[in-house]
Amino acid sequence: MNNRASNWVLATGGAFMALATIGGALGAHALPGKLTPGQLEIYDTAVRFQFFQALGLLVLGAVARGGYSDGLHAAALLLIGGIVTFCGSLYLLAFHITLGAPLVVGLTTPLGGILLIGGWVMFAITSWRSRRAG
Repeated sequence: MNNRASNWVLATGGAFMALATIGGALGAHALPGKLTPGQLEIYDTAVRFQFFQALGLLVLGAVARGGYSDGLHAAALLLIGGIVTFCGSLYLLAFHITLGAPLVVGLTTPLGGILLIGGWVMFAITSWRSRRAG
């Protein structure tokens, strides 16, 4: 991954962190009383996962500056897709009553989880291969 690509990954990670911070503030101050306790729990899970995965994306972008292979680019794309799919489906699921989103949205959550796992496996494989080559 070149510096331009790692900059893009870092910027995306930073944007996801900012959005998670806004989401956390909304969950703490604006949504109690508007969502059921169960919906708030789903929402909190989405915010928490978004924070952790965005932080991981920042780490991945920083590591990529060390000259690792383009396998990190694939890992970053999988993580971004996973954040959007996993967390996004949970956000929609939490708001399904308010926004009228169909409950079938929750069926995409496992796909997002698979993308997240795939991203971290790709990161691990790429890092392992880089260690062996160096």
